[in-house]
Amino acid sequence: MTTKTLQIPTPDGQADAFAAFPDYGERHPGVLMYADAFGIRPVLEEMARELAEHGYYVLVPNFFYRHGPAPLIELPEHIGEEVRPAVIAQLMPLIEAHTAERVLSDADAYLRFLSTQPGVSAGPVAVTGYCIGGLLAMRTAAAHPEQVAAVAGFHGPVGADGPDSLHRLFSKLTAQVHLGHAESDLTPEALGELNQALDAAGVGYTSEIYPGTVHGFTMADTDAFNPAALQRHWDRLLALLDRTLPTS
Repeated sequence: MTTKTLQIPTPDGQADAFAAFPDYGERHPGVLMYADAFGIRPVLEEMARELAEHGYYVLVPNFFYRHGPAPLIELPEHIGEEVRPAVIAQLMPLIEAHTAERVLSDADAYLRFLSTQPGVSAGPVAVTGYCIGGLLAMRTAAAHPEQVAAVAGFHGPVGADGPDSLHRLFSKLTAQVHLGHAESDLTPEALGELNQALDAAGVGYTSEIYPGTVHGFTMADTDAFNPAALQRHWDRLLALLDRTLPTS
């Protein structure tokens, strides 16, 4: 396994990023991975490495790069509930400043950079994301239907903007989709509305609530972590990638 810290040129500067890819073979399918709001840190780097071990070139950008390189704020090794409110309070101005225009501009730059890396296969890529990263992944896939073959989002705010926003987002998708929702984030009724919007858009998808989970269930450095749900996430994500971006 090879890992690197890279700099991605964007219209607004340089986005630092973490990349992980296999040592074997010359080229591998590309996967753009968006972190949660806590950003690039050891747990995200480990997740990128684990995905790369299955034969993918994984790129994790610091999407808050306009405010500085990762880590932007000092994070404890474990982000427990006693510190979470203070950490979120520090991050909220960055989240609010990350407008849809910035998301799409950055997505162009990230995908262009990923596709030109010497270790990345020609052809389509996948995008996955966590928490706010799940929404960024969906927006990226919708903006690049010709390039993104698969998109996954986990405990993300997809659908939070209401039915009209969902219709606009999903109507542009051509990628295969998996959405894994936290039980604390989405009611069964809200899941039904979300899935109806996916049906109406003619999108190929799986979308489900992971039982017994709270927001952030994939992140091993938080109180929300659920090992069984993390494994379910890997099972779903790897199956999606195997269908759409088979490795050699």
